Amino acid sequence: MSSDLAPRPNGAVLAPADGDNRYKAVQAKLDTLHRALDDAGLGLEELVRNVAKNRKRAEDAARDVANAELDPKFVELTSNVGVALAGAGKQVKKLHDTAQETADLTYETKRTHSKLYGALDDIRSNRRERTPKPGFFND
Repeated sequence: MSSDLAPRPNGAVLAPADGDNRYKAVQAKLDTLHRALDDAGLGLEELVRNVAKNRKRAEDAARDVANAELDPKFVELTSNVGVALAGAGKQVKKLHDTAQETADLTYETKRTHSKLYGALDDIRSNRRERTPKPGFFND
């Protein structure tokens, strides 16, 4: 079983961190972020499962090493691998939960942004006359 931590090509395009704050650009960036977080969440779920399987294997190996009456230091070392994997599994689970929470908040942000500025964008996009840029009237 391989634990490949390298990023996987999934065709996702990174959202540029530029100063383009037009409505549609912000919506697209939020959508891209949400998709990336969802994809990361799926990868982290798989990692949680793999770490749990490997932890179980290490525990089984430690038991087998003990039953084979090998030097106790090998039993302890093998057991330590299981303990380390248990700790790593907890941290990966926390990271997964954080990614999921951030994805949910990104979705809510996109909805709120749409609710606040969607109608304004429709009006600005569908009129013939040019309108001032956002912030024009602020001094």
